[in-house]
Amino acid sequence: MFGFNNGVDTYFLKPVAQGYQFVMPDVAETGVSNFFSNLLEIRNIINSLLQGKGEKAANSTGRFLFNSTIGLAGLFDVAGGIGLEKQDGEDFGQTLGAWGVESGSYLVLPLLGPATVRDGVGIPVDMYLDPVNYHDQSSVRDKLTALKVIDIRAGLLDAEKLITGDKYVFMRDAYLQRREYLVKDGEVKDTFGSDVEGDF
Repeated sequence: MFGFNNGVDTYFLKPVAQGYQFVMPDVAETGVSNFFSNLLEIRNIINSLLQGKGEKAANSTGRFLFNSTIGLAGLFDVAGGIGLEKQDGEDFGQTLGAWGVESGSYLVLPLLGPATVRDGVGIPVDMYLDPVNYHDQSSVRDKLTALKVIDIRAGLLDAEKLITGDKYVFMRDAYLQRREYLVKDGEVKDTFGSDVEGDF
């Protein structure tokens, strides 16, 4: 599955993202990223509450309200300018981890990429919390989803230069480290993935 995803990325998604980054003015690209980041605050609010992180939920609520109104539907991050700084996101996979659910095996999902069993279970919940999926016109939903995917991929172009050695191993290790960091709010051990039972 990694080979399939890598092929789709190499021959389609990456070139599209490069073209998008080339033609889009920086201010417009930032605005698009801000727009989708603002929508994610809804997911952050709910998962923060489920994890008992009241202060973080309040911060995300304030960010969503200010950026959705004064920030013109989230195109501008005005909340950051008044002390409501953007924080690490929260998703349902992290919530399950906070509740003590083990990560399970490492997976590579079709088109979605790296995950663990725990994170895979959380994906449908996160999709349910995405406002884009509730637009009443399917054509608009599809265009917004495509734009979101391109925006995310464009944001990874520079980071891709850091990949060294075996790409699969690098991405697996980076993913597992990042997820442990997020689940444990930065309180990570020297080793990671001890509860990962294998790769698929």
